[in-house]
Formats: sequence, C-alpha cells, structure tokens
Amino acid sequence: MNILAIDFGTKYIGLAWVGHGVDVVLPYGRVAYTVWKQELPQLIRDEKINHVVVGIPYHAEDGTETENSRRVRAFIRELEQLISVSVTTVDERFTTKEAQVMEGDATLDEKAAMLMLQQYLSATD
Repeated sequence: MNILAIDFGTKYIGLAWVGHGVDVVLPYGRVAYTVWKQELPQLIRDEKINHVVVGIPYHAEDGTETENSRRVRAFIRELEQLISVSVTTVDERFTTKEAQVMEGDATLDEKAAMLMLQQYLSATD
C-alpha cells in the first residue's frame, strides 16, 4: 500500500510517503498552497497512492479544535472531492516542534508529515 501524509500549510503543504515493501517513511517534497488543487490529485494518481493521512492541529493544552483545525478540515473536504482514495486524520500537535530537532535535508514541512505518517503507521500496527 502506498500512503501519502500531508502537513497542511497556507504557504506550503509538506508531504511524506511510505510504499509497499518499503519499511521507512520518506520525505516526498512539498506543494505550494496556491497550486495544490492541481498538483496533489495528479500526484496521488501518478504515484498510485492508496491512502492519505492528514494532520489536524488541535489546541496544545486542551485538545480542542482551533481556527487552523477548521481550515484543515475544509482542505480535507475539498481534497476528498478531487481524489478517489480514503483520507484519515491524525493529531499533529507537537509535530512541528519535533520536526525542528530532526536531522536531515528534508524541509520542516516534510519532516512534520513524516512524523504524522509514522504516528499513523504505529497506531495501525
């Protein structure tokens, strides 16, 4: 199964990927927010993605939804209209902080998406 994780942002959307037979989550670039409606559905089709994971940013202290949470949910609704694969959400609290201390050449957006994908995979094992 090919799974794509998405770290939504209003400037860039970070991506991470894990594929069938690959045991490691990999950075997969980022897409400018201004072109995501064209590029993400095309990427999902071209790469034969079977499932998408999107991080929801809940309030750090009490876990409630924020304005950004609602923005991400609107993004998910739009994305689901453009693709034919299932979408799952994960709690993305603290992923940006964790991503800031990760080593490697991936962008911060990609690293956050990698953490979300790893979280999803750990929960489904």
